[in-house]
Amino acid sequence: MTTVVQKYGGSSLADAERIRHVAGRIAREHAGGARLVVVVSAMGDTTDELLALAAQVTDEPDPRELDLLLATGEHTSGTLVAMALHALQLPAISLTGAQAGIRTDSSHGRARIANVEPERIQRELETGRVVIVAGFQGATDETHLTGEVTTLGRGGSDTTAVALAARLGADRCEIYTDVEGIFTADPRQVAQARLLPVIGYEEMLELAQQGAQVMQTRAVELGWVNGVEILVRSTFSEHPGTTIREDLDVEQRNKVRGLATDRRVAKVTLVAVPDRPGVARTVFDPLAEAGINVDMIVQNIGHSGATDLSFTTPAADLARVRRILEPVVRELGARELTTDADVAKVSIVGAGIHNAPGYAARMFGTLADNGINIEMISTSEIRITCIIRKSDLELAAQALHAAFELERPEPVETGSGSSE
Repeated sequence: MTTVVQKYGGSSLADAERIRHVAGRIAREHAGGARLVVVVSAMGDTTDELLALAAQVTDEPDPRELDLLLATGEHTSGTLVAMALHALQLPAISLTGAQAGIRTDSSHGRARIANVEPERIQRELETGRVVIVAGFQGATDETHLTGEVTTLGRGGSDTTAVALAARLGADRCEIYTDVEGIFTADPRQVAQARLLPVIGYEEMLELAQQGAQVMQTRAVELGWVNGVEILVRSTFSEHPGTTIREDLDVEQRNKVRGLATDRRVAKVTLVAVPDRPGVARTVFDPLAEAGINVDMIVQNIGHSGATDLSFTTPAADLARVRRILEPVVRELGARELTTDADVAKVSIVGAGIHNAPGYAARMFGTLADNGINIEMISTSEIRITCIIRKSDLELAAQALHAAFELERPEPVETGSGSSE
């Protein structure tokens, strides 16, 4: 029988009416003969509400207790979906991440999946049940009795779904959300944004890393490593959506495929740092130990024995960064530490662009023509990223989308099996 893993996001499960709608969709798929594993996120804004509640109790929630609290959001969704399926006379059972065999490391709040033990899921599928799995969570790689509950970080339900699809050898992994698939840009910023029928893993990974929120980065990595094709589509329409898979035509396109934007970044600068070996390690080691992600790094050319060192980090971590680096600045004898949360990131992505000249010049020229100043630049083989003022972000997205003609449909490829 066909095995299908489906994942439904929080917006798809925001209230009882939407839960019943999802149950109807699951029932139709089941009627077609598929064995179904359904991964669920917490309802609506439940995770944010639980985080806010914890913050009202204490400024520094214990990581273990916070994971136990946040995991209840997916438990609620899973049980309600199972109940909705029972009401449709469909056999179903809800499982926590631990019951579903999701084993992780012990990093509370950002755990990584170490293993999936699918025996319980397989037994339930063999009885004809739809198996509902609480996403975003697992348990440390110990016995069921002693394993500690962990969460996988934002978007972790995507990771749960792809990991289960890989371990079960599923025929399909479907990610259901409130948009119809992967667009060339955020449709809320760029009205002309176009849906991509197919996108390669590498391009999707860059878009996700640079701020596109439709897919979680680790889920794309898992899909790529394990060869799991991922279909992203809307819960609320029958549009076929976007398939994320190995795209053999990708380097022949020689074009930008999409752009990503991110308002959730901040810039940190250490002013007049002594220009000597070991300074970068002194700055970045304590950030790494604290689990703080550092993205773009720029060091100016030294003058008179000193230099400025700037980097970007998630805005949510800015207070922790300041707390960690203030004593480091004093130790190094730097002039000062400055932070700026009024910045944003805009990126163009395309796996073929490193084979063709002119993309950087066109991007920088487009921003300049629109009076947008570039504060930092970072590149990879398939991406160019600029840090700009947050107030310029929407204009930048619209201007770049037009400059690279992303609204134009791509030609249908016939030579290597692409479906576009």
